[in-house]
Amino acid sequence: MELLNGADMGFVFICAALVMLMVPGLALFYGGMVRSKNVLSITIQNYAALVIISLQWIFVGYTLAFGPDIKGVIGGLDWGFLSNIGITPNADYAGTIPHLEFVIFQLMFSAITAAVISGSVAERMTFPAFLVLIILWSTLVYDPIAHWVWGTNGWLKNLGVLDFAGGHPVEINSGISGLVAAIVIGKRRHPSPEPHHIPMAILGGGLLWFGWFGFNAGSALSMNYVAINAFFTTNTSAAAGAIGWAACEWIIYKKPTALGIVSGAIAGLVAITQGAGFVSPTSAILIGLVGGALSFFAIAVLKRKLGYDDALDAFGCHGVGGIWGSIATAIFASKAINPAGADGLIYGNFALLKAHLISTCATALYAAVITFVILKIMKAVMKVRATSNEEAEGLDVYLHGEEAYSGFNR
Repeated sequence: MELLNGADMGFVFICAALVMLMVPGLALFYGGMVRSKNVLSITIQNYAALVIISLQWIFVGYTLAFGPDIKGVIGGLDWGFLSNIGITPNADYAGTIPHLEFVIFQLMFSAITAAVISGSVAERMTFPAFLVLIILWSTLVYDPIAHWVWGTNGWLKNLGVLDFAGGHPVEINSGISGLVAAIVIGKRRHPSPEPHHIPMAILGGGLLWFGWFGFNAGSALSMNYVAINAFFTTNTSAAAGAIGWAACEWIIYKKPTALGIVSGAIAGLVAITQGAGFVSPTSAILIGLVGGALSFFAIAVLKRKLGYDDALDAFGCHGVGGIWGSIATAIFASKAINPAGADGLIYGNFALLKAHLISTCATALYAAVITFVILKIMKAVMKVRATSNEEAEGLDVYLHGEEAYSGFNR
């Protein structure tokens, strides 16, 4: 009991709430980019992720991700239904806050990750199918990968991989899984027009930026210098990402768009997630600039050439940005910033880059294969997507019997 630290407890408490705020932020960001007749559908999918994971995490999610290790691959069921978890800290994860507080903080990570996938299947996946997907995907994909990088004796953690706030289980995982989901479910039958409400999307992007401070700084799990550095690098990379994206638009299209600038900021946030507590603010500038530019080209060029319908660009932003973030962390990490980390490639440590290349490939491959299997089984036993007529009508009315804007439907 004497190990509890009031400052740390208050800090992580607030950060958990900030991560929760990312769910409505993402709902607004996604909602502004779909047709008006699908805005309620994509919004409720995001909130459904929070609802489902809030229970799944208690029953089995937390213990699979962080429970006593089984061969470096998965956590045991010892903490199922939060058995024996309470005020006493767990020194393996956070020695100065109650174990239960660590559980709720990590719950929010799992929820926002599941919500990201909704962007890839927007405007065509049925609500019941999305609920089933979230339950299966979180249990079979997110929880094991989280254990690999964060769990005691997780095999990627033992490999030496540095993942401060979720580059692997959150960003690479959701991006790759979203891409697979978009391909398996198929393209929308009715091509979408321009985003129906760009100011809504911009507001959502701003809330995501705000919530990301809890996401990254909170991952220090203590009110210390590493948390402050993570806060600083998060903001720096977001700003640089916005510049990187806008510069690409300015050069190619001669006009930087408002939505593009916000999307670039989010790409910068994705890119810095893995290394926020391991790299300097100066390094974060380059990480964000490259992250914004790479995400722009993935969305503006790669998606068009390959023809997949990742509706709201979960792969282009989270997948591509997350992969770059993993590589960048291995390049720029410094023990001068975080003694618990390691020096990266620029300090002569090639071994860290090798470990990150292995971990990135392993995470992407596992996420792709298991997501593919889940969706193929779902398609064999239930209705996964709306029909052509239902898509034309709009999922808001078809699935939920509501309209976001009375008399306005496009």
